[in-house]
Amino acid sequence: MFRRISDTAIIEGVRRQDDRTLNWLYDNFLQTVRHHVLKNSGSEADVSDVFQESIITLYRQITENTLNLTTDLKGYFFGIARNIWSSQLRLKRRNTELNTDFADESYTDGLTDAILEKIISRAFSKLKPDAQRILVLFSEGCSYEEIAGKMNLKNETYARRKKYLSKESLMSLMKEDPEYRDYLDLRK
Repeated sequence: MFRRISDTAIIEGVRRQDDRTLNWLYDNFLQTVRHHVLKNSGSEADVSDVFQESIITLYRQITENTLNLTTDLKGYFFGIARNIWSSQLRLKRRNTELNTDFADESYTDGLTDAILEKIISRAFSKLKPDAQRILVLFSEGCSYEEIAGKMNLKNETYARRKKYLSKESLMSLMKEDPEYRDYLDLRK
């Protein structure tokens, strides 16, 4: 239960995408991230997203050999999570300010909403069926545990990861859409 794994073993486990290592990270690092996010205006959904994005960032740094540990891995991981949450908070504040500044421009909002819907629809149709299904299940309010069961995934950690990657794919496809730049111009 309180088994300590060396930072080197964790890094190698993450590199191999080993289930036991990823579950160990979840069991041992999640509470620190949860405490920080909830203490700083976040929700449980934010906790899940920040934690998942932190694991993916750590994985990228490990596989791209850009990981530069200056502290223990838990402290380093918390630093990643803290930076991700800070970025998301800044983005939320900026979006909130924009929404309050332009609240009276309903015509432009209606037009941009329609354009965005078309862009999302086109991008969604290009996703793989599994990615489409997980995003639909998530939007219908299914828990990660329910998604894992319905999609025959090993556990909810995989469901979280698959949802994150599906969302990233959708965003990439949206940004490739020629109409996306027009949409951004209208939002200015």
